[in-house]
Amino acid sequence: MRTWEDYKKEAKTKSPTIKADIEEIETLASIISSIIEKRSELGISQRELAKICSLPQSSVARIEACTVKPNVETLLRIMRPLGLTLEVKPL
Repeated sequence: MRTWEDYKKEAKTKSPTIKADIEEIETLASIISSIIEKRSELGISQRELAKICSLPQSSVARIEACTVKPNVETLLRIMRPLGLTLEVKPL
């Protein structure tokens, strides 16, 4: 039986565009997972985080649900109060 990892590995070999898209999604999912984990660890609700960041709670919810792709400014706005930063590394 094929796993999701098998499928991704195969799909990445099909096209550079597909590979880039998958890697972008995986990176964003990793960032969002870190935000959710840290928020939960600190015992902060989405509503509380949104208030601290001066964002609507619905925006935080949509970002955490991966239904929207936030821009870097919004990510930083959410990450700073959680004590998180973005790090850029060469590939």
